[in-house]
Amino acid sequence: MEIDAHTRFCGVIGNPVEHSLSPAIHNAAFQKLGLNFVYLAFRVEAIGDAIKGLRALGSFRGASVTIPHKVSAIPFLDEVEPTARHIGAINTIVAENGKLTGYNTDATGALRALREGAGSLKGKRVVMLGSGGAARAIAFALAAESGVTGLTLLGVDGKERSALAADLRVKTELSVQDAMLDDAALARELPGAQVLIHCTPIGMSPKVEATCVPPQLLHPGLAVMDIVYNPRETRLLKDARLAGCVTIPGLEMFLHQAVAQFELWTNQPAPADVMRAVLESRFQ
Repeated sequence: MEIDAHTRFCGVIGNPVEHSLSPAIHNAAFQKLGLNFVYLAFRVEAIGDAIKGLRALGSFRGASVTIPHKVSAIPFLDEVEPTARHIGAINTIVAENGKLTGYNTDATGALRALREGAGSLKGKRVVMLGSGGAARAIAFALAAESGVTGLTLLGVDGKERSALAADLRVKTELSVQDAMLDDAALARELPGAQVLIHCTPIGMSPKVEATCVPPQLLHPGLAVMDIVYNPRETRLLKDARLAGCVTIPGLEMFLHQAVAQFELWTNQPAPADVMRAVLESRFQ
C-alpha cells in the first residue's frame, strides 16, 4: 500500500522503543489486509506533550503505550474505557473524531497467554514481580477472572507497590500481600507458589543476562511467565526451563494484546497468523 495523504498512522510511544517489534507486526498486518495505515515508533519522554501533538494530527488513528507511560498517559486522554479505568493503566489509545480513548489489552492478552501455557489458574498461588502498568493490568485480570487463591506482589518501588496492593484489596476479592523485591522475599514466597509472573524490564535487550530471581529458587511445580519478549527466551525463562518449570514467553502476551489493538484501530479481524509469523521470524 502506497503512503499518501489519506494514510492513517499509529505508533508506539514509550522510552525505550528501539527494541519494539510492534512496527513490524502491525505493518505486516496492515499490508496483509490492504489497509492504508502505517505504524511508527516514537521515543517519548514528555508524555503530555506527545499526546497533545498527536491529537493535533488529523491522520492519527491510535497508539500503543509502553514503559514508562501506561499510567501517566491517562490524564491527557478524553476518556478511559471502564476496564482500563478500573486497572488504572492503559496500553492503547484510539483516536475517533478528535476524541482520544484509552484501553488496556495487556490484561486480556496476559490472561490468555497464562491459560494457554499453564492451564487453569483456579486455586493457584501467584507471585508477581513488579508493580507498574503491566503488573496492574495482569493483577486486575487475575482478580476478575481466574480464581487464584492469592497474589503476592514483590517490587522495589514501595509507594507504587503499596498503591497497587491497596487498590486490589479495595476493588477486588483477591487476597493480596506485598513486600520488597529481594532475595529474602523470593526465598520466602516462591516455594509455595505455582505461578511466577515477571513484570519488570530486567532481562530486556540489550541487558539479556540480567535476572532478579536466583535460579536455585525455581522449582518444577512453578509456571513462569516473563512479559519481556525481546529476547524471546530471557535469562529468567532459560533458568526456569533448566529447573523443569513450565515457561511462558512474553511473545505470547505481546501477540494477544497486539491482535486486540489492531482490531480496535481498524475495526477488522486481525490476521493473527501473519502477526505471529513476523514475531517468530525475528527470533530464528
